[in-house]
Amino acid sequence: MDRRRALVAGTGLFAGAFLPLAAASGTAAAAPVPESLLAAAPAYTNPVIWQDFADIDIIRVGATYYASASTMHYSPGAPVLRSYDLVHWEIAGHSVPVLDFGSKYDLNGARGYVRGVWASSLAYRPSNRTFYWLGQIDFARTYVYTATAAEGPWSRLTTIGTPYYDAGLLVDTDDTLYVAYGNTTISVAQLSSDGRSQVRTQQVFTTPSSVGTLEGSRFYKINGQYYIFLTRPANGQYVLKSSGGPFGPYTMRQVLLDLRGPIAGGGVPHQGGLVQTQGGAWYYMAFVDAYPGGRVPVLAPVTWTSDGWPVVQLVNGAWGASYPSPAVPTPPRQVAPMTGVDTFDGTGLNPSWEWNHNPDNTKWSLGNGLTLRTATVTNDLYWARNTLTHRIQGPTSTATVDLDHSAMRDGDRAGLALLRDSSAWIGLKRDGGVTRVVMVGGLTMDGSWNTTSTGTELASASVPGGRIRLRATADIRPGAPRPGTFSYSTDGTNFTRLGPAFSMGNDWRFFMGYRFALFNHATQALGGTVRIPRFELSTP
Repeated sequence: MDRRRALVAGTGLFAGAFLPLAAASGTAAAAPVPESLLAAAPAYTNPVIWQDFADIDIIRVGATYYASASTMHYSPGAPVLRSYDLVHWEIAGHSVPVLDFGSKYDLNGARGYVRGVWASSLAYRPSNRTFYWLGQIDFARTYVYTATAAEGPWSRLTTIGTPYYDAGLLVDTDDTLYVAYGNTTISVAQLSSDGRSQVRTQQVFTTPSSVGTLEGSRFYKINGQYYIFLTRPANGQYVLKSSGGPFGPYTMRQVLLDLRGPIAGGGVPHQGGLVQTQGGAWYYMAFVDAYPGGRVPVLAPVTWTSDGWPVVQLVNGAWGASYPSPAVPTPPRQVAPMTGVDTFDGTGLNPSWEWNHNPDNTKWSLGNGLTLRTATVTNDLYWARNTLTHRIQGPTSTATVDLDHSAMRDGDRAGLALLRDSSAWIGLKRDGGVTRVVMVGGLTMDGSWNTTSTGTELASASVPGGRIRLRATADIRPGAPRPGTFSYSTDGTNFTRLGPAFSMGNDWRFFMGYRFALFNHATQALGGTVRIPRFELSTP
């Protein structure tokens, strides 16, 4: 399935006049909040989150905004983001606790790279006060998870035999559940009242050949009209509207095409969702292709034409780099920052962490830091289980990790990587009773996500003692040179650069952006251990 075309940039937009509309179904809303209670805030800048959160679905429940995003082969999947003002976001949890869709997601005889959790949907059902996550896996079937709190715990409600590709879930005003889905051919399914099965499905639209591909459905009911919000990858956004019911007939209009985005060198904002504030204003959260960092969320206000079509508000003919902040009630608290220090002192991992495929939970633990026991015997990092990843903060950021390597065994490899389909790392190699700090580059995969190179050692140094501080700095601004650099410290203060700069790849076909990754794997035999008492993600 060809999901994304070449990344392009340009200008263009369908324009119209303003018309306030009632809340979209799935958005829990009482009467609009009085202006006197709305907080005056300074302007915000795009991207609102400079991390890799793609294929966003966004909702509001009361005074809280939630969003979900794609995670492919990372576990747990489908992060739930939370905000009180649409501008400042934190990671609250995950809708898919484990990728239990086959052994390939365990790196057990097969691999699930660029499979798993693709574009999916997040919705809230007021009648039972329940959150729903819905997504297809491997083009084979659809999974539905539910939770009474967006933060979790989430559990699987059902599996549906129809794979709802790029699904958008609508909770209608009469509490009926509908799903819009498809690629080029768009269909609508009705689910049973308990959400466990499909009642009917019907094709409702075929994309004209002049438009090409449409996908990424988001399904809304606004002022009695049904809307299916669709993306043309990777440079356009369209909307279908029906006044005749969820099964149509639908008419189509262009929302944007070849619109200049707010990230220099990045692509066109597209594929996201609409949400209405407590005060009645509308916003569109999309993503911008901004490799090597990934697909990054941006936010713009939306108005409506007199006949009910959405219009993105522009700044000098482009998606604005800055807009007035949404007028919302004063947030009840500040959200957790996306950067900072993690000492791994909780009962579970902070939700900013995701494993590369499912972990072997017998081989890691928390308490006095993060302990990683070797879980795989391999010379290939792409096959190594229990590699723990963290999104990179843009435009540039640095990961610094303290590593106790005193319990490593001969043949073990442990360290800090810049991980994607082309990768590099700094870390420890223990061989013949001797431990060295090394920089390794040239780890690569082909277009089918098979390993083509396990990397080459480009620099090394001797390591005294049993602890070291490793550092990786990543410049993920789109365009050349996209450098990643590595250094280490044996005293915790003074750092020594190791190896050449690594040029991070910007091919979109891996979809996920680069991540910082903590790893420990064996090349000879299991039994070795490293302990990580501290991780810090910082920006200049």
